[in-house]
Amino acid sequence: MTDRYAVFGNPIGHSKSPAIHRGFAAQFGDDISYEAIEPSLDGFRASLERFIAEGGRGINITAPFKTDAFDAADLRLEGAELTGASNCLKFEDGSIVAENFDGIGLLRDIEVNLGQTVVGKNVLFLGAGGATRGAALPILRAGAAQVVVANRTLTKAQAIARDFAAEGTVLAAGFDELTSGHDIILNATSTGLFGTRPEVSDDVFDGAALAYELVYGKGLTGFLQQAQDVGVPTLADGVGMLVEQAAEAYAWWRGKRPETAALIEKMTVPLT
Repeated sequence: MTDRYAVFGNPIGHSKSPAIHRGFAAQFGDDISYEAIEPSLDGFRASLERFIAEGGRGINITAPFKTDAFDAADLRLEGAELTGASNCLKFEDGSIVAENFDGIGLLRDIEVNLGQTVVGKNVLFLGAGGATRGAALPILRAGAAQVVVANRTLTKAQAIARDFAAEGTVLAAGFDELTSGHDIILNATSTGLFGTRPEVSDDVFDGAALAYELVYGKGLTGFLQQAQDVGVPTLADGVGMLVEQAAEAYAWWRGKRPETAALIEKMTVPLT
């Protein structure tokens, strides 16, 4: 019997998730279906309940429904609890279980695919939204020396620093306070979507080994262009993170983790 999965979002026509998960299923010969579902903006819960009633096994969630998915869960695992949002649900034993794999996917892309260890490194996040909240803990636990969270609204950065203080050195800063000294810089602001640059000076990139744009498929964004202009040697966008978090979801649902390298290479847009 075909196992049914889906991605929920609005809009959802751009989603790469169906192609990714069908590719994963082909690796194992798994009999699954995977579709894109677009609930109305206030219709997530009704669509979710219908999908479960029709035999759905699990879903991925993208904007704007990650907090709706979190709220719908009966059990929330650590990644979801940390972010207050879920990008993956599993339905088992009559319960809805929520997790968030964005942070794990990002860390794996950095360390495995890009060959950049975070151990002993100073890591800077630009932006203090859910993506930063989800990624900061895996990076701290992987051995980063320090995480700095910078944001236009300082209180949001301070909240993340406070919440993760027990896990390591986490500092908060405004964009205008930043100086050099960061090994890895990650852009978790929305600027990559709109063709603009984060509000940080070129000096912030001095000495950095990696500049990572969490948005994927946009080519050389303003953030990456700025990093390139000042000589950061390795640039990356979020396509690897996208595929790796999907692989984590597939492994959670199916008990086996697919290979990702060929798919990432196929989906990568040149950063030019």
